[in-house]
Amino acid sequence: MSEFELHQTLAADTVEVTRFELCHVLLSKDSRYPWLILVPARADMRDMHDLDPADQAVLMTEIDRASRALLGLHAPDKINVAALGNMVPQLHIHVVARFHSDDAWPGPIWGAHPPRPYAAEALEKTLASVRKALS
Repeated sequence: MSEFELHQTLAADTVEVTRFELCHVLLSKDSRYPWLILVPARADMRDMHDLDPADQAVLMTEIDRASRALLGLHAPDKINVAALGNMVPQLHIHVVARFHSDDAWPGPIWGAHPPRPYAAEALEKTLASVRKALS
C-alpha cells in the first residue's frame, strides 16, 4: 500500500488549518464561502465506503466537529457537506457554510463564480479563528 499524499489540486486550492485524528483539515482559498475540506490521511481512498468501519466512524465525528465550528463562527443558514470527487479523485469532504445571501444560493457553489482569493491579512485572521473554533 502506498503512503498518503495530498492531491496536488487540493494542495494548490487550500491552506492547511490543522490535523485531526484522521483528517487533514484544509481551508479553501475561495473567500466567498466559509469552506473547510477534510481529507482522510489514508492512501488510495476515493470514496467514504473505501475507509474501514472504524475510520468511517471517526470521519463522521470529524465532519460534525468541522460543521459545528463553522456554525459557531458564522451562524449560517445551512451547512453543506459533500464528497463528490468528480474532479479530484482523492477522498475529500467539503464542509461549507451557506447563506441565503451568498453568491451561489440556493445552487451549488461549484462553478458558480470564479474563486475570490483571500487578502493575506484576512487569510491569517480566518485561519486563526477557525483553528480556535476547532480546538
